[in-house]
Amino acid sequence: MKVPATGSGTLMANESFSTPEAAETAFYEALERASLEAMMAVWEDSDAIACIHPGGQRLSGRTAVRASWKQIFAGGSNLRFSVTHRHSIAGDTLAVHMVDEHIVSGSRRYPPVITTNIYRRSGEGWRMVLHHACPSPPVSGATNEDGRLH
Repeated sequence: MKVPATGSGTLMANESFSTPEAAETAFYEALERASLEAMMAVWEDSDAIACIHPGGQRLSGRTAVRASWKQIFAGGSNLRFSVTHRHSIAGDTLAVHMVDEHIVSGSRRYPPVITTNIYRRSGEGWRMVLHHACPSPPVSGATNEDGRLH
């Protein structure tokens, strides 16, 4: 399933997302457009945010998160995302979305990425507070040798 477009075309820093799904759609649109301003408009304006890119370390705080996206977007982007296996848990002020990202760059298809996106609702609407993405494990390696998952 392709991430649906919001139809806005341009995100403003003061954009208010009425649902966590709207914030998530804006997140993937910003990724595809390699737009740092649109990306940071999705994130909560707080130093309590965190981001873990596939194979990377945890980045904490708005400055570190912004710097990572700036570096990723520096070369432009021709990435396309489709998101599948959506599973969500939501409350009044917190929503957890677990998805599989399927990424295509030109003619290259990357292995799926397992992602957890967490959104928090405040007076400014829903905003991302955590993006944690990691490569999918091989299908045959679902458990360790002794049967443990961890």
